[in-house]
Order: sequence, then structure tokens, then C-alpha cells
Amino acid sequence: MKTKLALITGGYTEELVISLKSAAFVAQNLDTDRYAIYSIYITPEGWYYKDEADIQYPIDKSDFSLSIAGERVTFDVAFIIIHGTPGEDGRLQGYFDMIGLPYTSCGALTSALTMNKGYTKAILKGIPDMYSAESVLLLASQRAEGATLVGDSLKLPYFVKPNAGGSSIGMSKVKEQGALQEALDKAFDAEGTGHQVLVEEFVSGREFSQGIYRNAKGELIVLPATEVKTTREFFDFEAKYTPGLTEEITPADLNAEQVSRASRIIKEIYVRLDCRGMVRVDFFLEHGTDKFYFIEINTIPGQTAQSFIPQQVRAFGMKESIFYSELIEAALVGS
Repeated sequence: MKTKLALITGGYTEELVISLKSAAFVAQNLDTDRYAIYSIYITPEGWYYKDEADIQYPIDKSDFSLSIAGERVTFDVAFIIIHGTPGEDGRLQGYFDMIGLPYTSCGALTSALTMNKGYTKAILKGIPDMYSAESVLLLASQRAEGATLVGDSLKLPYFVKPNAGGSSIGMSKVKEQGALQEALDKAFDAEGTGHQVLVEEFVSGREFSQGIYRNAKGELIVLPATEVKTTREFFDFEAKYTPGLTEEITPADLNAEQVSRASRIIKEIYVRLDCRGMVRVDFFLEHGTDKFYFIEINTIPGQTAQSFIPQQVRAFGMKESIFYSELIEAALVGS
């Protein structure tokens, strides 16, 4: 009998369109001989299953079931592919924990914590050979005095970003103090990003993104790194999703020591944060020092054909269908 899989997409933020594209790619690469796939949409308009004829069936939130032609359908496992809230910030994970449905992502606490960039940096402090940029975390109550607090603590230039956002939405690079308040307002006002802002000192270095996951045997597998080179000022939303603005090199051109060091640090990040499933760690190797600077962790990384994780899976010599099956089986056994 096939495993009934809820492939969950949608979301409540501007990342919804990316979530839909990611879910479509995952659906194309799932093993239909092993899994009966139900595409479930969670949006501000409602929770529902949509079949191939675009007919919608509402989800019963008491147990995440649905009724099709009088037959009640329940699920064995959920594959969460919502970027941003409520699929990446722990809300959906907490709900699934309450009803006892296994899922492919990190748990509720880890998901909530890692959506908060400032808190995540605090937890990871002290990992050997891992550095992080000097930063100031601003709460909504500090918005009026934020520019002064930053100016008193950090050196220009700054990166200003929503503390709980994704896809670089609301992010700016600030080169002059006079431009800081506009950047802070942009980050504070970004929809669905928690009304906290993280301001970091600029780190000059090569930028990388690297995936890691735990398989059903409990083994940690680090995927090959991707180097990101963009013609934009930084790797912003347009650079991420506009063809031709960014060059992505997978596997990255790293020497053996850099590969070993990055792998060791990323494994420690995964373990310290109590991650599950696949995650992606973004980092710089600083020019002149070769120090590893942690940028952020993404617990629901993009899954389009051009996204980093699928690139890295292919560079690892694995088919996406095998990779997604490993994530599902790990969720079923509780790895």
C-alpha cells in the first residue's frame, strides 16, 4: 500500500509564489510508486486539497483530514514546502505535533528559533572556527531610536534585514548613515517578518550556500557547496529570482581544507540547533582571512530546478526523487 503524503504549500507571505514553484518541482520528482501524493494548500483564503481538475476539498483542521466522494482521507506524513509563515516558523510544526502527524522539516522549536536571525546567532556563538558579523537587533519598540543605536555600535557599511524574513525581502545595504532610517523602515514594514530588524556590519568575502540533511539511518550528509556571484549590490530578491543576474557554481571551487572546515562547522550548526530533514546554511569566506562567517540558516530551502539544494543533490550524484524519498523515510522513522 502506498504511503499517503500531504505535500503542503502556499503560505501567508510574499514568498507564496516561490513556495508554489518549489512544491510543483517536488511533486514532479516524488516516487509515485511509493507515495500517494495530495497537494495541500494553506493560504489566507483557507486550507484545502486541490485535485488535478482544480476541484477544492476543505481540510478538517481537527485532524488534518479531508473528505473526497464521501471517503475520509488521512495522511501518513507531511512534506512541508512553505517558505515563511506558517510553514517555516514552527506554527505548522506545532500543530502537526499536536495531532501526531510526522513531517519532513525541523521541529517546532527549531523552526521558530531559526526564523529569528538574531536569536540563532546567539545560540551558535562559540562554535570553533565559526564567526558572525557584529550586529544590533532592533525590536519594534526601538524603531524610533534604531538609527542612533546602530550608529553608536556598528561601522559602515551595514546590511539591514527583517529579523524573521526570507528570500531577502525587505533587505538593504546601507553605505551612508543618512540612508539608514529608510532601510530600517523598509525592513520593519516587510509583511510577515516579525517586526524586528537585524543590522549587521558588512563582511567582504566569497558567498556560499550549502545543504545538509539527516537520512533514515541517522547519518548526517553534507551536500556540495554552491558559490554565489551576483552582478547586484548583494544577493537580494531580484538576484535570487531574476535569470541572468547571478552565477551559481556547484560544486564550488574550494580547496580540501575549506571543504573539510565548512562541513565540520555546518554539521555542528545542524546538531546544535537540533535540526531535522534538510536545511541550508549560507556563509561567507572572508577575503584576506578565509574565516567562515555564518550568515543564516534556512529550514525550508527552495526546491525549484534552479534552487541550491537540487543543484547540490545532482552534484552529489543523487537523483532528486531518491533525495526526497530519503527525507520522507527519515520523517517516518523519526530521524
